[in-house]
Amino acid sequence: MTTLDDIIGRSEHKSAANRITSVPVFWVILAAIAACVALTLLTDTFATQRNVFNVMRNFTFVAIIAIGMTVVIASGGIDLSVGSTVVLTAMVLSVLMTAGWSFLAAAFVALLAALAVGAFNGVLIAYAGMPPFVVTLGTLSGARSLAMVLSNNQMIYEFGPDQSLLLWLGGGSSLGIPHPTYVLAALMVVMALILRWTRWGQYVFAIGGNEQAAILNGISVKFQKVTIYMFAAFTAGLTGILMTGWLGSVTTNLGQSMELAVIAAAVIGGANLAGGEGTAVGAVVGAFLIEVIRNSLILLGISTFWQGMFIGTFIIVAVAFDRFRNRRNA
Repeated sequence: MTTLDDIIGRSEHKSAANRITSVPVFWVILAAIAACVALTLLTDTFATQRNVFNVMRNFTFVAIIAIGMTVVIASGGIDLSVGSTVVLTAMVLSVLMTAGWSFLAAAFVALLAALAVGAFNGVLIAYAGMPPFVVTLGTLSGARSLAMVLSNNQMIYEFGPDQSLLLWLGGGSSLGIPHPTYVLAALMVVMALILRWTRWGQYVFAIGGNEQAAILNGISVKFQKVTIYMFAAFTAGLTGILMTGWLGSVTTNLGQSMELAVIAAAVIGGANLAGGEGTAVGAVVGAFLIEVIRNSLILLGISTFWQGMFIGTFIIVAVAFDRFRNRRNA
């Protein structure tokens, strides 16, 4: 005989299940798991230690910047300059280390250069009222041009007395895990806590959800936007340093077109392009799914020319799913 407690229990169970399945990142995680299982069964090379290591290392760089991009998108903005910030940071680091600077000093100045790009974007967007698309499109070109000037458009592959430290940080591994992945894990945990439990994190979503309401509630929206774009630039700068250590050299095409993969990872991970939604975990999972797809195309012998088509399709599908979900919940 069914009791009232049984009915209430089933109702609560369904309610909890609905809450879980309504979170966008749940379906992304499910898709990533399904893709990994399918590739393990379809190929003999996907689950090998070497390939798993490569997937882990490759997705890390996109995921770090995707966390910063998620914050920007959640605030209702966009940043097209992250790829150029990557190469500018890498060039500043490389030029200074080649001149004999220590790694720590050069990395500090390189990150300051990245933060300057973010502050420039933020000030023009927040205080001058310029559209984020236009501003960051301009700095996309400008930052890469500065990188060319710094290096005289030449490859840099010698990094002075601390070269081994740089190569260890970006290209080394411990316990079978690339060092940049440890950096990603730490950043993801810290940002998940910040976005969930701090005023700064709550202000990000408040601005993206309803900027006018945020202003009326006393939030310093303009200053907050500047810090948001500076954080996105910081993640790009951090990636530039790590990628330099991984590659062991820097050219002016580093980070080129990286914006597409980063925005795709953020959107696939649940960031709402209209603002107000996004998570650090979702950004990381989105980047992982993109890398698994890219890796699968290579392992299955599909031309690399199709990679952009698949990523673009995933962006469209993710946005369409998000719109459908929002319309159903309205």
